[in-house]
Amino acid sequence: MIRQLVRSYVLLVAVAVALFTVPVAFTLTTQLKGDTAVSVKREASTMALLLGDGSEASCRALAEMAMAYGRQTPGDVQVVSVVSGQRCLGMVPPAGRDQALTRALEKGEPTTDWGSSFIWGPDLVITVPAHQRADGPVVGAVRIVYSTRDLTSRLWSIWGFRAVLAVFVLGVAALVGAVAARRLTRPLRQLNDMASKFSDGDLTARSPVTGPRETQTLARTLNQGAERLDTLMSAQRNFVADASHQLRTPLTALRLSLDNIADGVDDEYAKEDVEQATAEVVRMSRLVNDLLVLARAEAKVTATEPLALGDVLEERLSVWRPAADERGITIALRGNADGRLFVMASPGHLDQVLDNVLSNALEVSPDGGTITVRVEAGEGDEIALQVLDQGPGMSDGEKSRAFDRFWRGQGLTGRSGSGLGLAVVKQLLTDDGGAVALRDAPGGGLCVWISLRPAAQRSGG
Repeated sequence: MIRQLVRSYVLLVAVAVALFTVPVAFTLTTQLKGDTAVSVKREASTMALLLGDGSEASCRALAEMAMAYGRQTPGDVQVVSVVSGQRCLGMVPPAGRDQALTRALEKGEPTTDWGSSFIWGPDLVITVPAHQRADGPVVGAVRIVYSTRDLTSRLWSIWGFRAVLAVFVLGVAALVGAVAARRLTRPLRQLNDMASKFSDGDLTARSPVTGPRETQTLARTLNQGAERLDTLMSAQRNFVADASHQLRTPLTALRLSLDNIADGVDDEYAKEDVEQATAEVVRMSRLVNDLLVLARAEAKVTATEPLALGDVLEERLSVWRPAADERGITIALRGNADGRLFVMASPGHLDQVLDNVLSNALEVSPDGGTITVRVEAGEGDEIALQVLDQGPGMSDGEKSRAFDRFWRGQGLTGRSGSGLGLAVVKQLLTDDGGAVALRDAPGGGLCVWISLRPAAQRSGG
């Protein structure tokens, strides 16, 4: 928008400059042309009067005047006489007579020839007839061939000065237009910054109420809407957090009661029902826990700090290896995961991310399979953490929906998943400035690609 305003402003100034300078330049050019023609014709008429007098004194005066004129101006004087025996200056031979000279001698009419229809040619040729007396016969003609070289230089001066002035004015106009455009669009850019922060999930963003009345009204309206939306979202998050917290206690009690019932029941059918109910309670507990984690993550973004990625990985893998060993699953750590590699993350976020991703990987991995955790440098300034399983993987459509809340793909068993695990992972990583994506693992399975921000200092003592 700023560019469009600057272009429009410069175009307007260019039109104004053109309307002012071009007519003036044309007027000065026409005036220069007219003054030169009048001056040369006046000199030629004066010499024609001397030629018409016909006396020896007049011829000498004509010769002196022509030589002086040739020295002081870029003009060349030519004289022709039809009076027998009279020779003033160099006579033009009959073969050299052209249409203009013939017209002056036979009809007594002066002519002005600029040599070109466009401004002028290399020479201005003015031919003036010489009469014996005021109304007497034509006795000769005086021609001045005036070089237009000096006129061309003055013409370039006239147009060149205005061209340079126009460029300077347009440059100043562009600078002033840029400043004015930025000043005019500042309220809109502030509104755009607010909208960008909103799209990134920052509901506390507000726009300053500045600028014209229309943008002030728009800013107030958006700020009021943002305030109301933030209030509603906060109330919703608080409700989810409170409800999740309140549900944890009765669910825990219900699970304990079911465990006690299962211990005292001998009927296989009844025990199977109790175990099925216990599994549903466990799934409900996981759902409640994930809701609580997600609500807390959305409610407040904590400050990030440098964490040793290798230490966090070793700690979480040691927690999950016993569960993997029960099914013969190997968890292998590959890549650069030593203690010198630091990433920026909020306390506890990376632990929860790894727990959710490893839990999903264990759930879909076949018995005796391998889960590979690889650390390597990603694209640009990032650290890539990959978790690869050997499960059924996901189709492109499933990958596009995997981060939706309460969505569970066909590849998962679905018996204990809450459908919130990957949504929690994405929220926590986004809060820490990272990202997550799902890709196909080499040889089959799923690759969870996690992008982490490196710390300013990656080496520690």
